[in-house]
Amino acid sequence: DGQTDDTAAFQKALDAAAKAGGGVVYAPVGNYFFAGNLNVPSAVTLAGVWQSVPAHNGLRNRGLPKPTDDGTTFLVTAGAGSEDGPAFITLNTNSTLKGVVLYYPQQNIDDIPKPYPWAIAMRGKNPAVLAVEMLNPYNGIDATQNERHLVRDVHGQPLRRGVLVDSIYDIGRIENVHFNPWWSMKPKLFQWQMENGEAFIFGKSDWQYVYNTFCFGYNVGYKFIRGRRGVCNGNFLGIGADDCHTALVVEQCAPYGLLITNGEFVSFHGPDPIMIGVEKTNSGSIRFVNCAFWGPCNQIAKITGRGTVGFSDCTFVQWGGKNGDRPAIQADSGTVLIRGCEFRQDRPQIRLGEDVERAIITGNIFTGADRIVNQSNRNVQLGFNAGSK
Repeated sequence: DGQTDDTAAFQKALDAAAKAGGGVVYAPVGNYFFAGNLNVPSAVTLAGVWQSVPAHNGLRNRGLPKPTDDGTTFLVTAGAGSEDGPAFITLNTNSTLKGVVLYYPQQNIDDIPKPYPWAIAMRGKNPAVLAVEMLNPYNGIDATQNERHLVRDVHGQPLRRGVLVDSIYDIGRIENVHFNPWWSMKPKLFQWQMENGEAFIFGKSDWQYVYNTFCFGYNVGYKFIRGRRGVCNGNFLGIGADDCHTALVVEQCAPYGLLITNGEFVSFHGPDPIMIGVEKTNSGSIRFVNCAFWGPCNQIAKITGRGTVGFSDCTFVQWGGKNGDRPAIQADSGTVLIRGCEFRQDRPQIRLGEDVERAIITGNIFTGADRIVNQSNRNVQLGFNAGSK
């Protein structure tokens, strides 16, 4: 009925399924109220009615479905007021959450969001989250301390953090994830999200695979950090970030790198909208291949650190700041490769600072004249670039 606490009944069913050697605990159409937390044992699936992830925009857009209108909806209230504490649902080895909507009814649609612990924690080996709508969690999925996590077909509006990956020693996979402000774009809440939200965070992960992911309206879209046990390397294909203050930030990554292909990045709000920020702490390798960058940002990329950053066959549109004088790519240090890219505005294209160790800038197409500033006296190779006049 959406009012009586169902925690104990669900946990009893989950434990019974585990005792029987595994199985599916099925929650039919209904609104299920939870004042506590659930632990999904090994070999057990907790499933609702949805076979494909739904959308519930009705609290933002009148006339569209609301989260309590249909399907299987879990009303989550446990842990309000603090990020500390157990996740609402903890998955273990070979356990799955599938086909449900997670909705936090006590979260205020037009105020600074109230902290909660993670909605979902993935532990053990091969935990999976499939076809789940996380409509408005404070923190979405804690995908740390596991092996071979699978997150597929997950939508929603996580407010502070979407997915955190860390302490992964065997390949994790994140596919078809879409974070968009379907629950609320009220000014006070959404401004807070834009100033504080981080959609995807990657710490230590060996061979992370990320495919067809998107986020809108965060301070940082994709963030790569040094986790408790190391840094990330992986394959990122078809990823996107729209209207994030910084689309992608690398604080640190592995020397064998971040392989980013077919990305789409847009930044145009915030104190200094930049698509790509590589911090001075980075010593790893990052490659962007066949990516597009647009939106009236200040700069496409600002690069520091001792690592290597490469752009190949990328398209750059709309940069320069208010005065149009900031370069699309500013490299203050490290090693830079810019090859076969198209710069579609007649504005400064590239600035190499005096601490740049090595750079190769070749085979690019410029709108207007070649406007490259090279302040480095080290090994910089420029050639075969073509301007339009």
